[in-house]
Amino acid sequence: MRQSIESMLVRAGHFCAAYEDGRAMSRSLVHSTMDLLVLDWHDTRPAGADLLRSVRLVAGEHVPIMFVSNDRSEESMVRALAGGADEYLALPLRDAEFRARVAALLRRAYPVRFSAATCFEAGPYRFDTVRRAVTLRGEPVPLSPTQYRIAVLLFSNIGRVMSRDHIFATVWGREMREYTRTIDSHVSRLRLLLAIEPRNGFRLQPVYKSGYRLLRVGDHVLGG
Repeated sequence: MRQSIESMLVRAGHFCAAYEDGRAMSRSLVHSTMDLLVLDWHDTRPAGADLLRSVRLVAGEHVPIMFVSNDRSEESMVRALAGGADEYLALPLRDAEFRARVAALLRRAYPVRFSAATCFEAGPYRFDTVRRAVTLRGEPVPLSPTQYRIAVLLFSNIGRVMSRDHIFATVWGREMREYTRTIDSHVSRLRLLLAIEPRNGFRLQPVYKSGYRLLRVGDHVLGG
C-alpha cells in the first residue's frame, strides 16, 4: 500500500518520502519539512490517535494530515477527524479521487503555492507567478530561475521552517542524497538581491541543523 500511495503521489508531480513506521517518520520530521502527511490509522507503530498526537507535536498544526485505512467504520473515522486529522479515506484508494483530495488539502493549507492565482504580495514584495518575476516596491529584482523558485518557496511559507532537503526537492525536483552548500549559497545571495532585512519587513533566520525560516519583523518564535 505504501508503494502504491507513493506511486500515485509521484505521478501527480509530488516528491514523496516513505517510512516504515510512525517513529521513523517522526524522527525525520525533526529535521525535514513536509507539506502533507499520509498515515495509516491502524497499521503503524504507534497506532492511530497516539501517532496523530505525536506527529502534531513535531510537525505542528499547520501541516495537513490524511489517514488511509482498511477500517471503514464510522467510529475510526470520527476518532481520527476529532483528534486533528484533516481527511480520512478508506481502502482501496481510487487514484483520481485520492489525488484530488490531496490537491484540495494542499490548496487549503498553502493557498499561495497551490492556488491558480497569478500574483501574490508579501509586504513590499510582489510575485508574478506567470512571468516568474518579482518586484520590490515596484522595482524589478533580477533573479535566476532557481533563485526565483527559492524565493517563492520562502515567501509562500512565512513562519515555517524550510529544511534544506525540502528546498532541494522542491526547487531541483529530486532528493538531496548528501549535504551540499549549494542551498546556503543560493539563500545567501537571495538575501542580498531581495534586501531581506528589517527595513523591508522581513528577516531570514537560519535554523540549526535544518534550514531556513522567513519571518515578518516582529514575529517571535521558540527554538531556532
